[in-house]
Amino acid sequence: MSDMTPIGQPLLEVRNLSKNFGPVQALKDLTMTVRAGEVVALAGDNGAGKTTLIKAISGVYQPSGGEILLKGKPVSFNSPQEARDTGIETIYQDLALADNLSIGANIFLGREPMRRAFGFLPVLDRAKMAEAAKSTMALLDFHVSRLDAPVSNFSGGQRQAVAIGRAVYWNAQILIMDEPTAALGVPEQRKVIQLIHQLKAQGRGVIFISHNLQDIFAVSDRIVVLRRGVQAGERKISETTHDEVVKLMIGG
Repeated sequence: MSDMTPIGQPLLEVRNLSKNFGPVQALKDLTMTVRAGEVVALAGDNGAGKTTLIKAISGVYQPSGGEILLKGKPVSFNSPQEARDTGIETIYQDLALADNLSIGANIFLGREPMRRAFGFLPVLDRAKMAEAAKSTMALLDFHVSRLDAPVSNFSGGQRQAVAIGRAVYWNAQILIMDEPTAALGVPEQRKVIQLIHQLKAQGRGVIFISHNLQDIFAVSDRIVVLRRGVQAGERKISETTHDEVVKLMIGG
């Protein structure tokens, strides 16, 4: 973890970012910063530009204008894999987990560790996968009864933990979380909020997209409100209210 940015220092800076789809401008001159150890919430109605923004940051879309800086250096990504390789990990609602596999196998999905049996035969390094599952879940202070069970056995909150664990194992510095508490019951929502607090304490930066203002206020340091592709406002959570955020969202 030696390459972690000191807490409070800018990790990710988005400057005057724009994205056009033909004549439609989905994002216009958007500027925001995410610091190490900080959770920045993105709020806005459907069509406000939240998804376009996170896809531009994570390499799905190439911006039409503006720039993205990571630890002070300009970056551009041609694919989500390139963004991942620099430490930007996106956790979408569907989590992209393989239900029939264990936590360790999901952590290494697509990047399975191999060892040589009898000196030459490549086989899956299951011990390494099991150790990764154990150490990663311990780092998140998250406990399940059986680490080797298929993730289909787990609850929604536990599955979210596996997806977060995978990002942490591959040393994500910025985690973009798309509606991580949607479709979860209240106890499970609390678990996910606890996990996000853990990520903060580890000095990572989190972009938290949610329709649930209660969750936003429970975990975020700042909130950026988008409306029709532009930034309608940015507030410190400690200095705003639910009502003010709703007004920014609807343009009241």
